[in-house]
Amino acid sequence: MHLGNFNEPMLLFGGSYSNLDALLALKEYADKQAIKAHNIICTGDIVAYCGQPFETTEVIREWGIHVLMGNCEESFASNANDCGCGFESGTSCDLLSVEWYQFANKKLSNEQRQWFANLPRKLRFNFLNKKVEVVHGSVTSINQFLFSSSDDSLFIEQARASDADIIIAGHSGIPFSKKFEEKLWHNTGAIGMPANDGASNTWFSVLSPEKNNSEKIKIENFPLAYNFKHAAKAMQRAGLNNAYAAALTTGLWPSMDVLTSGEKSKKGIAIHPHNICYG
Repeated sequence: MHLGNFNEPMLLFGGSYSNLDALLALKEYADKQAIKAHNIICTGDIVAYCGQPFETTEVIREWGIHVLMGNCEESFASNANDCGCGFESGTSCDLLSVEWYQFANKKLSNEQRQWFANLPRKLRFNFLNKKVEVVHGSVTSINQFLFSSSDDSLFIEQARASDADIIIAGHSGIPFSKKFEEKLWHNTGAIGMPANDGASNTWFSVLSPEKNNSEKIKIENFPLAYNFKHAAKAMQRAGLNNAYAAALTTGLWPSMDVLTSGEKSKKGIAIHPHNICYG
């Protein structure tokens, strides 16, 4: 789906993960910055680990923003047996996903599932004079995990699979930017779960014209502060008093099965806001 041409700031985020408190905090930010719904894109995985899947989905639907199908939306829409995250069978991530997936599966309505089923798998738009493609995992796979320390050959493969200048992704949950093959790969991180850096805040991005050069594009990562204690309590009330509820407070993931060795070595190391220019 092609969204058209843009030249005003765009808000980009992924992984609300049933975290209603984080989503409402982000919506408040967008309202304060006067970023309209047409300029906001969610990279998918609206529903996952946290305690309010129905409510989080409804807020996003009512907000009227652009939403991409993630592997979680794909699974809930098709009544699959698991979240389709790409976890290896028997790993900690795989075993931990059973509880939250079964919980969310009971809470979502048929109407919400049908809405998930109709979401686009990719979004495209032009920003200034550049082509931008938004994917969930990667250009070639909805559930591929790519991190800043992933092998360069994987990014080169993705670059050659798309004619876009900038590729925006989600799924992996940790924000980063990477230039390769004269293209830019940017992951927004996720708003529903911390980035394994030991901090309770989560992450989103803003795409805008560079202030001193209107022909260049700037992508900024911002930390999202929200009432994580309230979100953790909502999980506990829902019967999800588990390692993911603890992660909202500690900022540390309960399992690192999907991470590269490079990302594992960064556990608990603070991520700082950053920006990158392209063009």
